[in-house]
Amino acid sequence: MTDDIRLFRQNRAGVSPGGHYSHAVSAGGFVFVSGQLPIPAGGEPDPQMPFAQQVRVTLQNLEHALAAARASLRDVVKATVYLTDEDDWDEFNAVYAEVFGEHRPARAAVPVGPLHYGLRIEIDAVAYVGAR
Repeated sequence: MTDDIRLFRQNRAGVSPGGHYSHAVSAGGFVFVSGQLPIPAGGEPDPQMPFAQQVRVTLQNLEHALAAARASLRDVVKATVYLTDEDDWDEFNAVYAEVFGEHRPARAAVPVGPLHYGLRIEIDAVAYVGAR
């Protein structure tokens, strides 16, 4: 591994991933964040959690993973969103817009089959932090 690649196994909340991966990896001024699910820090997956809350928790987890790599939501240049139900689009978009505010990174929304634990959303992202 070269000196300019750093792995962030724990997010800012001190949570480690459940599998063989890192929450975030920084390389060449970019931060690549693995898919984040709506699992509260220190909590358990709850597929019955209301969808809007699943979106908020997922975005909080994204924010925690970015923070571990000294980045923020304002640094995100691309997000990929995985939704198990296309009917959730409007609710997702409203919460996402509220959280991101005027910052509008490039984004793709992908309809998918079932996600881990029966959850309804997953988000991965790429952020650019330059040489900080």
